[in-house]
Amino acid sequence: MGLVDHRRHVATSRRVYGCRVPTFRIARNPDPDSTLPYVLSVPVGPAPLILKAKDTWPRTAKVYCHRGEWPEHAEVVEEVPVRSCVRRGVAIDLVLDRSRENRSQFVITTIQGGREGIFWQTARTTRKTRPGMRLPTKRSAAGVLEVVVDSRERYAWKFEKQQATTERRALVVGDYAVELDGAVVGVVERKRLTELAGNMVDGSLLVTLGELAIARRAAIVVEDRWADVFRLDHVAPAMVAEMLAAAQVRYPNVPIVFCETRPLAQEWTYRFLGAARRFAEEEAVEL
Repeated sequence: MGLVDHRRHVATSRRVYGCRVPTFRIARNPDPDSTLPYVLSVPVGPAPLILKAKDTWPRTAKVYCHRGEWPEHAEVVEEVPVRSCVRRGVAIDLVLDRSRENRSQFVITTIQGGREGIFWQTARTTRKTRPGMRLPTKRSAAGVLEVVVDSRERYAWKFEKQQATTERRALVVGDYAVELDGAVVGVVERKRLTELAGNMVDGSLLVTLGELAIARRAAIVVEDRWADVFRLDHVAPAMVAEMLAAAQVRYPNVPIVFCETRPLAQEWTYRFLGAARRFAEEEAVEL
């Protein structure tokens, strides 16, 4: 199948039962000397973007790609319906209509020597390959912390890389807290994005925010990126974003912080709780 026939196939695939149904296609690269054994057809824009690629999916690392042409007699190895394929600046977000390995992104950049470089990645491989990500080991503003962990918290953080000890005990609100003279002076509620969105839609997040607002210092920390709000599957992303904005306006003293990963969320919580305890110590000093 040549490039013209391939474009006709893409156009035809968009007219199934009157609906636009683009497809993502992978074929073998017929060039035996190429180090990129696959050819991808990415249905973005009026004509598909054709890329030669090193693998069929970025499973363990980013996949290097290079612009190419669709083979004359393509041996298609995979063809998947596309739910969404949108260009956002130098990035192309691809969402496939299948349960696994369905979300990825192509990033067009400039590499050494001024050449174009295209990398195919997922959220998982991006986190794995992010360079220079080292968490600091300096103690918190309040020194070594004793963090109270709610006894109902599943898979609780252990703060193994922070200068802290933990004690499991039932908390009235929140998942992690610090105390001064037996009183809670800082508390953090931990969420994953899917949980946060569900709580937002069913209204329970507003109840939690109301409870946290009573605490002297409180926050909600999310183990995901803000950008992932707009990739939610089973709820309208715009609605979740709007509801989160409204919740922050209603409860401005309880920030909702997106920290991208579990280790970063844990580190942010450690710093927040340390600052909360230190501030409480300063407040206790008589002037």
